Amino acid sequence: MALHPVLQAVTDQIVARSRPYRNAYLARIEAARGNTVHRAALACTNLAHGFAAFPANDKLKLKQLHNPSVAIVSAYNDMLSAHQPFEHFPPIIKDAVREAGGVAQFAGGTPAMCDGVTQGQPGMELSLFSRDTIAMATAIALSHNMFDAAVYLGICDKIVPGLLIGALHFGHLPAVFVPGGPMTTGISNSEKARVRQLYAQGKVGREELLESESASYHAPGTCTFYGTANSNQMLMEVMGLHLPGAAFIPPNTPLRKALTAAAGKRAVEISAQGQSYIPVGRVVDEKSIINAVVALLATGGSTNHTLHWIAVAKAAGIVIDWNDFDKLSSVVPLLTRIYPNGEADVNYFQAAGGPPFVIRELLDAGLLHDDVTTVMGQGLRAHCVEPFLEDEALVWRPAPQTSGDLGVLRPAGEPFSADGGLRLVSGNLGRAIIKVSAVKPQHRVVEAPALVFDSQEALMDAYKAGKLDRDFVAVVRFQGPRANGMPELHALTPALTNLQDAGRHVALVTDGRMSGASGKVPAAIHVSPEVLAGGPLGRVRDGDMIRLDAEAGVLQALVPKVEWQARTVATADLSASHVGMGRELFATFRNAVSEAEQGAATFGLPLPLHMPEETDNCLAVPQSEAYSDEDFLFSRPMERKT
Repeated sequence: MALHPVLQAVTDQIVARSRPYRNAYLARIEAARGNTVHRAALACTNLAHGFAAFPANDKLKLKQLHNPSVAIVSAYNDMLSAHQPFEHFPPIIKDAVREAGGVAQFAGGTPAMCDGVTQGQPGMELSLFSRDTIAMATAIALSHNMFDAAVYLGICDKIVPGLLIGALHFGHLPAVFVPGGPMTTGISNSEKARVRQLYAQGKVGREELLESESASYHAPGTCTFYGTANSNQMLMEVMGLHLPGAAFIPPNTPLRKALTAAAGKRAVEISAQGQSYIPVGRVVDEKSIINAVVALLATGGSTNHTLHWIAVAKAAGIVIDWNDFDKLSSVVPLLTRIYPNGEADVNYFQAAGGPPFVIRELLDAGLLHDDVTTVMGQGLRAHCVEPFLEDEALVWRPAPQTSGDLGVLRPAGEPFSADGGLRLVSGNLGRAIIKVSAVKPQHRVVEAPALVFDSQEALMDAYKAGKLDRDFVAVVRFQGPRANGMPELHALTPALTNLQDAGRHVALVTDGRMSGASGKVPAAIHVSPEVLAGGPLGRVRDGDMIRLDAEAGVLQALVPKVEWQARTVATADLSASHVGMGRELFATFRNAVSEAEQGAATFGLPLPLHMPEETDNCLAVPQSEAYSDEDFLFSRPMERKT
């Protein structure tokens, strides 16, 4: 099947836009590779420190320098249900690597916070920054230069992008990512949402709410809705960084154990001393990044990835922006209905055909690049299979030819929607992302007076006081990465949903985030530039008519141009968001972070030998068509051109 022309055009644009940075990146990882096993570069005292505590046979292998050393980098903790199973993975990997002739060393651990625990709490203001912290922790783990390949254990929201960003900064090392799998299905998602809305209305108490939540989040594994964590796994599958079909196999099962062991063996095979050397910096290229975006759109995945995969791409010297997401969304069909875009959870999606079915359908429709390198050393079509155990041996079989449930998973020729449901909206309020795959068509255009809030708490206070029983657009500002770390505002969903269900026309416009759990209320999020950077959202006043039109891509304050330009941007005292709960430690992050459309990142692109003029700031990116309108042109993060 020939590639879809839009997919080809976007690919060509990204390749051209990224060329100087991608070339610099590839040169850097080639230089890092060198010509020998890396620990050969260590002095004897360095090397002795590196294996002092190891068993004699492993120590002998490391001394001889002929056998690969595989790093294990883990985000294990036992508070995150998704990460609790990782406690048991290192011994499995070590035994498997030893059987394959190598040695596995636990190189280091990274932080792993749960957005489900911190949602609506001060700790959520550290969540986005935890991604780059995880990347830095990964770099520290690998900095000992003892390793020839690595396996990465992580699954949840900021953790997989953070691990991948860290891995890409050691792009000469082969990498295999190892997921933990979803928890078993609890109560239905519709029942969970119903109880949350009743609690927001004051019709049930905390005891009933906690009982409902405990019946939903009840066991080891990822939460079963299709939020950022499970979107992570879908994207890693389509980028070929997992073993095929590994994403949604439940934890603590024989098949999960077999896949974990096979991942360790595969890391040995793709090391420089193995059968074929496949560095992660070559696996992640322009085509695999585009494949990830397509998979996100085709499955109605998390809006968080309009930040994270821009940052991941940047780490590999690749420049993408929201125009790319928008162009691809216009031609990528929506193939799944998984909560919050439907009733089914990821376990049901897996049973209906899962990622292998989606990958095959998109390949057959010309909407994915097959000519990529994966950890299997083959094109992407090698990942159109699902794993099984036969007589305790791991085998793969072709994905089913037909969906197990057309209400959950459909072929590309019979999609739920002709487009991916993720749209770019822009106007005099800036640029923003809106996810419409769960928003009914009659709610996709809202024109109503603005009600301005400087925090989510202020909005909820107004709701509880009965002041929001009207048509309005909630403008929640000072929620960007520079202001307070860009927390998710998912806690607003039940209240806004109640108002919409009561017949009110409501929408949310914010420079904050809403996450992969974005629901049926229209929300223009990640508004860039953020208010603290002088963004025009700070010019909105209570009563201004706001038009949010997801169909036409419009985000506009209906205010006369002369009056609009004469207004000053609002200010606020944000000091309360900068101290307590460790937030004072992240002042450097808030000061250095790029805007949302540049990935909300604290690191820059690989520097080519000859930088273009006006890109002396390490966080700057070359201007693409996304910044052609002088109203939204930035030479550096958080600075407006005049």
